[in-house]
Amino acid sequence: MTSTTIAPNKTANTSKQILGFLAHDRVHMLLVLLFVIAVFSAATNGFFSFRTFQSVAAQVPPLTIAAVGMTFILLIGQIDLSVGSVLGLSGAVLGVALTQWHLPLLLAGLLAVFVGAACGLAIALVMVKWRLPSFIVTLGMLEAGRGATYLVTHSQTQYIGGSIETLAEANIAGIPLVFMVALLFVAAGTMLMHRTVLGRYLTAMGTNEEAVRLAGINTKKLKCIAFAGAGALAGVAAFLHTARLGAADPNAGSGFELQAIAAVVIGGTSLMGGRATVTGSLFGVLIITLLDTGLAQVGAQEPAKRLVTGVVIVAAVIFDNYRHRKARS
Repeated sequence: MTSTTIAPNKTANTSKQILGFLAHDRVHMLLVLLFVIAVFSAATNGFFSFRTFQSVAAQVPPLTIAAVGMTFILLIGQIDLSVGSVLGLSGAVLGVALTQWHLPLLLAGLLAVFVGAACGLAIALVMVKWRLPSFIVTLGMLEAGRGATYLVTHSQTQYIGGSIETLAEANIAGIPLVFMVALLFVAAGTMLMHRTVLGRYLTAMGTNEEAVRLAGINTKKLKCIAFAGAGALAGVAAFLHTARLGAADPNAGSGFELQAIAAVVIGGTSLMGGRATVTGSLFGVLIITLLDTGLAQVGAQEPAKRLVTGVVIVAAVIFDNYRHRKARS
């Protein structure tokens, strides 16, 4: 009679497969999300309700779409501090186009996206022309974009209303239409990253830019594509943000860049480049928004909310680094 034993290396391989599954499908982010929901559901009576989740679904689309663009920026090892100002400028142009130039909604929306893409492309061209770090160039665009926003709007809120508000209020079975649109952008970003040659090039560039350049790939062009794309997505986010407010606010997007970076980092994207996940960024947005909503419902003040969010960001980075070290060992 023979006995069956399990080889140690087979057990090790099984452990690696489980860790690989967790890393690929972002199961750990789902667990964190469920934990946040459970905590605030226990702390308050009204948190776990369809109304709360409907409100969150209405809030997250602009940040989600901006986070998709930020994911690709961090993927190539760069950073964008200007996304909030670009959003504000795109929204300002949208407001002026609708209220003063009386353009159709679709044309005004395309103009806002074009403005965002132009800002992103300008950032990339300055970077590659003078070999400047993205931190400095986007910091400059943060200030320039906000100044341009004030000039376009004359520092006054442009009230729009009408069809753009109707779009923001549209829903299917109680789920906001804009949330479904945001999910489409997440799906498109995921496909681009994992199923296209461009996505592979961007990932490789974030891992080793010099090696990609020596392989004959135009890294300058890749930077232009990444930043122009992120700028265009900031323009789309501006359209949805303006639709939700029913007005173009000259201060719209202030601090938005920090929220976008935080969501992407919480989602598991490396600040060093070469590793990113668009679906993880979506989870990061949901976690940040649910934290903000839950803390507001328990009566937390703004300093406490920012403190908790900061701790969560640091904890997410520590956990993600630990998890990937274990997966490689």
